[in-house]
Amino acid sequence: MQRHVYFVTLPGVMALDLAGPAEALRLAGQFTLHYIGPQPEVVMSTGLTVSHLQPLPESLPKDSILIMPGVAESAENFASPVAQTACDWLHQQKSAIEAGSLTLVCICSGSLLAGKAGLLDGYQCTTHHDVIERLRQQVPAAQVKDNRIFVEDRFVLTSAGISAGIDLALHLIATHSGPQAALDVAREMVVYFRRAGDDPQLSPWLRYRNHLHPAVHRAQNLMAAEPESPWQVEDVAARSHISSRHLTRLFRQHLGISVRDYHEQLRIGVAQQRLQQGAGIEKAALAAGFSSARQLRRAQERWG
Repeated sequence: MQRHVYFVTLPGVMALDLAGPAEALRLAGQFTLHYIGPQPEVVMSTGLTVSHLQPLPESLPKDSILIMPGVAESAENFASPVAQTACDWLHQQKSAIEAGSLTLVCICSGSLLAGKAGLLDGYQCTTHHDVIERLRQQVPAAQVKDNRIFVEDRFVLTSAGISAGIDLALHLIATHSGPQAALDVAREMVVYFRRAGDDPQLSPWLRYRNHLHPAVHRAQNLMAAEPESPWQVEDVAARSHISSRHLTRLFRQHLGISVRDYHEQLRIGVAQQRLQQGAGIEKAALAAGFSSARQLRRAQERWG
């Protein structure tokens, strides 16, 4: 059965918040996409213009999905008269969402406008980590969750920013069309792993990247490309063109953990992703480079 999906498209809409989920849903082949807004034409965050937008409809078909993407400079754009028009219209959808005949999906800062419209009161939700405190202050009746890829509470789903919208779209596909359909779309989009909602926004691949040291980045790139490989500190250091002693010191200085600890966290991340794809714990452990499920459990306990 085809599901109707409506994207509320406002000025400054984040290009990937719109295009990423839309492309995933299009590839699934079981969703009819609509782009709506108070204006027939808007300029996106990238400077591209989106035109031929449909007006905000008086009503939506039963079992539709309503997606509110984030916008650039949300504090300014969500305070505009155009955004207020969309906010008032969103508020009119509250009873349908509470009744379960309409599913609300907010991507990135889209949660801020939905919260302003009163749609998140009493719901667990999340948003991009840069604006999560704003959401918490703006919507005190919401149960805001930190460091989540996405959160699902009844018929309200909210996600972190940018690529998390694709994760959420894949979750919708899995829910409505089955997990195999979601995996097929992820493979088509070259999204190798599909993250779950309770995955942290800052995964091991991102958490320790907020530094500027090129040698440490080279070492991280090596291990992240093949986390299942039996990396030794000496091998990583040699291929990063520094001594193992210097690399050890740099990891402690810039990351606060050892080379081995970083490698182990990458492996845990791979194993968790394999588990989410349906693999048994033994196969997930071996795929991540652990010798056994027991070794994986011990590693998880160390970082739990």
